[in-house]
Amino acid sequence: MHSHPIETRATRVREGVLWFAITLAIITYIDRVCISQAAPAMQKELGLTKLQMGYAFTAFGWAYALFEIPGGWLGDRVGPRKVLMRVVAMWSVFTVATGWAWNLLSLVFFRFLFGVGEAGCFPNIAKAFTNWFPVAERVKAQGMLWLSARWGGAFTPLVVGWMLASGGQGKFGLGLHYKWVFLLFGLCGIVWAVLFFRWFRDHPEEHPGVNAAEIAAIGAQHRGDSHAMPWRKLFASRTVWMLWGQYFFMSYSWYFYITWFPTYLKENFAGLGDLQRALLACVPLFFGGIGSLLCGLFSGQIERRLGGTAVTRRVLGGVGMTLAGLMLLVSLQLHVPVAAVLAIGMAALFSDLSLPGSWGACMDVGGRHTGALSGSMNMIGNAGGAVAPMAVPLVLKATGENWSVNIALFAASYFLGAICWLFINSDERLHD
Repeated sequence: MHSHPIETRATRVREGVLWFAITLAIITYIDRVCISQAAPAMQKELGLTKLQMGYAFTAFGWAYALFEIPGGWLGDRVGPRKVLMRVVAMWSVFTVATGWAWNLLSLVFFRFLFGVGEAGCFPNIAKAFTNWFPVAERVKAQGMLWLSARWGGAFTPLVVGWMLASGGQGKFGLGLHYKWVFLLFGLCGIVWAVLFFRWFRDHPEEHPGVNAAEIAAIGAQHRGDSHAMPWRKLFASRTVWMLWGQYFFMSYSWYFYITWFPTYLKENFAGLGDLQRALLACVPLFFGGIGSLLCGLFSGQIERRLGGTAVTRRVLGGVGMTLAGLMLLVSLQLHVPVAAVLAIGMAALFSDLSLPGSWGACMDVGGRHTGALSGSMNMIGNAGGAVAPMAVPLVLKATGENWSVNIALFAASYFLGAICWLFINSDERLHD
């Protein structure tokens, strides 16, 4: 009898899981960020003030925060396949509806329900990664995921700007009304949901394309009969509290890039043209994606040098957020638009050095409760993200439209996040 090596070689079906996650991350951020570029046109057509537009931004943030734990818990209970198919279809419908809002109340209502749908996304991707990837590959997978999310959001202002810009007279643009932009982006999500549900399975052994060698390479999974929320363990853990805290402070600053940043460029650098502003609006999320990629690529090497996963995540998180805060303060001293925006971009890059480690810590600490823990972290984080869009116009009003005060507050928030990382131990376990 001759052995057949091809039969024992491990399949790589989990790479398909990663590609589905990457495309969803891109769709998620495109749908989330496009409203910031369309905001000036929406304000004009619907007769909204800057503060009223802030209500629409924060409606998404609060819905996204409040429904993180239910979304993550459902993933633990019924599996990410069913949950992701439903929530992606839901938020895609309300992406389309956003473009057809006719007044402030309808816009806030649609953005709230959009946020309810998106709340289930990343906790269930984390759950899928926990089921499909060995521990050694999880942070790299998270790095690729967040690179895609950030870059999807980074190029959205440019794409949306091109779609909205009027053609003719030497200008390059499609001249679409913003409602058609929301329609096209919403349809992308519907297509993804159908394809994903047909292909994906919650566990590797359930997928017909996975062989025994790949199942062995993935390793044991934390599976149990109880899907109850581990509230006592969550509230008793200092690591969990600090994960919540650092994500709150990081998100408070990060939401500036996906809500008010185009407005900041328009008001702080009035000499810029529309295309120049659209290009500069790409910078923070583009640089943030690089930070996520660097973390995913080099965290393994840093771990070997430092001697542990927990200390590596603590160093990348703490140092990254500290440098992010410093770069925002540097941007205040720069009055050339490109230089100031590059400094803000570097802040986003350093901030995202902590991002894959945050979600990796949830997978390690949470185990079979990954959905619940990552959902709770994202809930607390996006509470910070919900506060920021409302705080910005209020601070501007109180300071005579001075953007520097807001930038300084974002820097301070990063510094507080860095302090939280000092007390996070990702070697802790919630599961037995």
